[in-house]
Amino acid sequence: MTTDKARIDAIAQAQPPFAQSLGLRILSADPDHVEAELPVTAALSNRNGTLHGGAFMALADNLGGTATFLNLREGEGTSTIESKTNFFRPVAVGDTARAVTLPLHKGRSTMVWQTTISNGEGKLAAIVTQTQMILRPQPKA
Repeated sequence: MTTDKARIDAIAQAQPPFAQSLGLRILSADPDHVEAELPVTAALSNRNGTLHGGAFMALADNLGGTATFLNLREGEGTSTIESKTNFFRPVAVGDTARAVTLPLHKGRSTMVWQTTISNGEGKLAAIVTQTQMILRPQPKA
């Protein structure tokens, strides 16, 4: 498990290129809590002028992966194996989606995370529950 603050900060801030292209910003991170925001731009919108469902899911998936990485040993990785999204209200272009990811289960081979996404007024917009598989290095033959 990661407990070194500098390593946690490095993992949280080293977001993959896809997350960077979305404009995702990590606000805080530790092994049991990741918080981020995503400005809703026209490039992330659907035909109704609100955050596209895929962008909601990408935000949550990235945070679940980040949260899992914060709990891994050196050399381990992760991959999403299941994700479910419930949508409650839109987040309009010009607003900011705020996401909080918390653990539901942190096991040896999987971790389950729940990400709550709210609009700029703090109203619930979506909840995403996802399972991350832990990938361990294989011994060399």
